[in-house]
Amino acid sequence: MGHRLSKIATRTGDDGTTGLGDGRRVRKDDARITAIGEVDELNSNLGVLLCETLPENVRSALTAIQHDLFDLGGELCIPGHTIITDKHLARLDGWLDAYNATLPPLKEFILPGGSRSAALAHVCRTVCRRAERAIVALGQNDAINAAPRQYVNRLSDLLFVLARVLNRVDGGSDVLWQHERGAK
Repeated sequence: MGHRLSKIATRTGDDGTTGLGDGRRVRKDDARITAIGEVDELNSNLGVLLCETLPENVRSALTAIQHDLFDLGGELCIPGHTIITDKHLARLDGWLDAYNATLPPLKEFILPGGSRSAALAHVCRTVCRRAERAIVALGQNDAINAAPRQYVNRLSDLLFVLARVLNRVDGGSDVLWQHERGAK
């Protein structure tokens, strides 16, 4: 990579445009840039979650996911380029199956919360869903590969499961929605 990022303030975006990986310039509110930004925000939120005390296997998975999300952003930045593959999806599916197998079945809806780390995982899940919506919106007008959309869809499921795992690691349990609670 060399000194690729030696100059951060280039001022080339002062006119409201930014460069794609293929050299084209697009408006900063372009659907592709919106999708890239949502993925970046998800990655930043995962960075906050990683500041918490986490089991090493969860930390390792989330760190690998951060790298995947950087690659996913790169794929979105270069129209027609493929980085995220079935291998990435299979790894998410493996984690999802393994972590979900450790949890009791859900009989009620749960609220985002419990421990701090679980609550942060829920924030990451909701940001992931927003990134997914942005990728879907991008795909309405631009040809994109299916794997990035599939990746964030499965990742949001994994983040939900990890929130449940983290509540248990911290000695708690799911925060159940009380549909029969009545008005107080």
